[in-house]
Amino acid sequence: MNGWQTLLYKEILRFWKVAFQTIAGPVLTAMLYLLIFGHALEDHVKVYNQVSYTAFLVPGLAMMSLLQNAFANSSSSLIMSKVMGNLVFILLTPLSYWHWFVAYVGAAVVRGLVVGFGVYLVAAFFTPIGFAQPLFIFLFAFMGAAMMGTLGLIAGLWAEKFDQLAAFQNFVIMPMTFLSGVFYSIHSLPPFWQLVSHCNPFFYMIDGLRYGFFGVSDVSPWLSLTVVGGTMLLVFAIALHLLRTGYKVRS
Repeated sequence: MNGWQTLLYKEILRFWKVAFQTIAGPVLTAMLYLLIFGHALEDHVKVYNQVSYTAFLVPGLAMMSLLQNAFANSSSSLIMSKVMGNLVFILLTPLSYWHWFVAYVGAAVVRGLVVGFGVYLVAAFFTPIGFAQPLFIFLFAFMGAAMMGTLGLIAGLWAEKFDQLAAFQNFVIMPMTFLSGVFYSIHSLPPFWQLVSHCNPFFYMIDGLRYGFFGVSDVSPWLSLTVVGGTMLLVFAIALHLLRTGYKVRS
C-alpha cells in the first residue's frame, strides 16, 4: 500500500470507526424528515404523475444527506488536524498535493455514497422506488459527493478554527441544500425564487438524481449534468491550486 492509499485508508477508517455517528445518525435524520413530511403532506401535494409525494422526497433526502456528509468528512478531518497540530506528520511525508486531493476527496465520496445509499435502503421499506435511469443516479451521486468533498477540503484549508467551519456550513451549505428542491418542485415557487433556485448548483444535483429514479425532472437532465459537471471541475481546480501552493498549510 503506497502513500496516498494509506492516507485514503486512514480517512475512511476515521469515519467508519464511529459509523453510528457518521452513518447511522444522518440516515436516521433523513428518515425522520421522510416520515414527518411524507405523513403530513402525502394527501395534499402531488408533484409528478404516478409518483407519490413520499417517493418524491426520497431522492432529495438521499442527495441532501450525501452532500452534507461528504462536505463534513473532508472539512472536519482537515480542521481537526490543523487545530490538534498533527497535520505536520502528513506534511513530513513525500505525498504530493494530488495524493492529498485523492485521499481526502476519495474518503468524502465513500462516506457520502454510503450515507445516501443507506437513506435509500431504509426509505425502500416505506415506499416503492424504481430506477428509470440507473446511470444518471450513479453520475449525479458520484459528482455530488466529489464536489462537496472538494468544497469541504477548501473549507478545511481556509478555516483556522471550528467556529469558522461551522459558520461556512450553517450559512452556505445548509441554506443551499434546503433551498434546492428537496421538499418541493421549483415550479411551485414564485418566479423570483425559481430564478434563485436555477442559480443554485445543488438544485441540479437533486433534480438530476430524481430523473434517474423517476424519468421526469423540473429541467433537462443534460442541463443538470452540464451544470454539475462544470461546477465540480471548477471546485476541483480551486482545491488543487490551494493544495499546490500550500495555502494555510505550509505557512
